[in-house]
Amino acid sequence: MSETIAAISTAMGEAGIGIVRMSGKDAIKIGQAVFKGKTGEIENRKLTYGHIYDEDKIIDEVLISFMKGPHTYTREDMVEIYCHGGIVPVRKILELLLKSGARLAEAGEYTKRAFLNGRLDLSQAEAVIDIIKSKTDKSYQVSLNQLEGSLSKKIKEIRDVLLGMVAHIEVSIDFPEEDVEVQTLNDLENNALEVKEKISALLATSDRGRILRDGLNTVILGKPNVGKSSLLNAVLRENRAIVTDIPGTTRDIIEEYINIDGIPLKIIDTAGIRETSDVVEKMGVDRARRTVEDADLIIAIFDISRELSQEDHEILDLIKDKKTIILLNKTDLPNVYDEAYFKNYVKDMEIITSSITQGIGIEELERSIRNMFYSGSLEIKSDIVINNLRHKNQLEKALKNIESVIEDLEGQVPLDCLEVDLKNCWENLGEISGETVGEDILDRIFSEFCIGK
Repeated sequence: MSETIAAISTAMGEAGIGIVRMSGKDAIKIGQAVFKGKTGEIENRKLTYGHIYDEDKIIDEVLISFMKGPHTYTREDMVEIYCHGGIVPVRKILELLLKSGARLAEAGEYTKRAFLNGRLDLSQAEAVIDIIKSKTDKSYQVSLNQLEGSLSKKIKEIRDVLLGMVAHIEVSIDFPEEDVEVQTLNDLENNALEVKEKISALLATSDRGRILRDGLNTVILGKPNVGKSSLLNAVLRENRAIVTDIPGTTRDIIEEYINIDGIPLKIIDTAGIRETSDVVEKMGVDRARRTVEDADLIIAIFDISRELSQEDHEILDLIKDKKTIILLNKTDLPNVYDEAYFKNYVKDMEIITSSITQGIGIEELERSIRNMFYSGSLEIKSDIVINNLRHKNQLEKALKNIESVIEDLEGQVPLDCLEVDLKNCWENLGEISGETVGEDILDRIFSEFCIGK
């Protein structure tokens, strides 16, 4: 924290502008040493035009901003240099800053300093990386709400209730002659039920939050030449996968992201399920079978113009306990069986007839995905959605703590026995906002950030 850090904050590559930033006690001094302005006096928080110099040699023509703490992103003195985009200009400026006394920032170190200096709590800091990684408008809005403190406020409300409960218990223990235990028990039980309800409500949003953040893990499954790669191309609206009449064309996993009305889908096109002597294709088929285990949704495709084969029956076994949409494809060809016949093989799975090459059934498939996961509505009613696995884990721990408190209250356990679970609940929630978090957790969280943020 005592060192001045520097990093490139824009993506590497050709661009109109590149940004190099510094933060720390010597940031302004280093910036002034390498910059010569063309216009007037340098003012705090205003862009100044000039050049970056390495001794007498011009490195680049730039705009520079000197910002004195604490009114900065990190609450430290900061300098941002806006130079020409491109690998060479930003690299040369960064090398000069490092030579002048700064050190290279670690991944996420700017945001980590913002947290440690009290500008953000931990859940807000994590929202920064979620905003950067957002794949849809809805996931962006959820992360933006978290950055603005929506989750922090809710966690603080719950922790305040828990703190009040601990205070009630300590008063009852310290002053037993006041005879307030009956009222205290009633208050504690009501408060515990309130805490449980609020934690449960947050946890109820976690599945939707994970989907918004990471995408719906959607596997396209079927035997060779049923139309898997054609479906991938159809939903992507581009020719991403090679399509031929030759069985075994797709030999490895192909992953792409698509957006269906705000739902991010990670679409996985797999190798056709069949027995094969080709070593490479066999590896692809084995991978296809393994992807089923982690799938949120399976789109199983069957060729309605051919009799069901041994491979088709194997696919039916693989999907029997999974959320699945069945596509009976190639309705443009003479059909061997129909939807009514196929229903004998599946229970409670939606069946859609399609001709992917003719564009039939694609819109119905997309509508089915929307209905399956959001009951036809994609509007998020709450501004708080748990989209972070760490937050979910801490909420689950806190829920167990408060459930234990409720159980002890119902069993009329002595009040001092409740205090441990209440404090554990309070601390587990505190790890979400960072008030009770350890250094090892901080290092792990910020290591996921890019350098320069």
